[in-house]
Amino acid sequence: MGRLVHFEIHVNDMERAKKFYGEVFEWTFEDWSSYAGMPYFGAVTGKDSEMGINGALMQRQGAAPEPGTALNGYACTMGVADYDATEAKILNNGGTLALPKYALPGMAWQGYYMDTEGNIFGIHQPDENAK
Repeated sequence: MGRLVHFEIHVNDMERAKKFYGEVFEWTFEDWSSYAGMPYFGAVTGKDSEMGINGALMQRQGAAPEPGTALNGYACTMGVADYDATEAKILNNGGTLALPKYALPGMAWQGYYMDTEGNIFGIHQPDENAK
């Protein structure tokens, strides 16, 4: 079985990206650049006792995604406790709206945003009363 165990977010400006994900989602970072041979920071996304995975920010090796074009890759979605508060953090830290909040009826609130590096990501707040 091929279970997802790691993710990489390609970034143009490492410090800007670390600030964005650190401020919005409270991620911390470990410098793994010497292993990767390029700017590469491990992203600790939560406690080991919580469901989820860790990943990394890596220096982009090509052109950034063009705004308004179809997604070419994976979109990571982060679970959040308070959708509206997280959206405010995203927007206040330089992120932009890609697809507004919508209900997954009886399950959750979902929406998509663009980070400071031009990457699309989602946020997801479980709520069985969503409609």
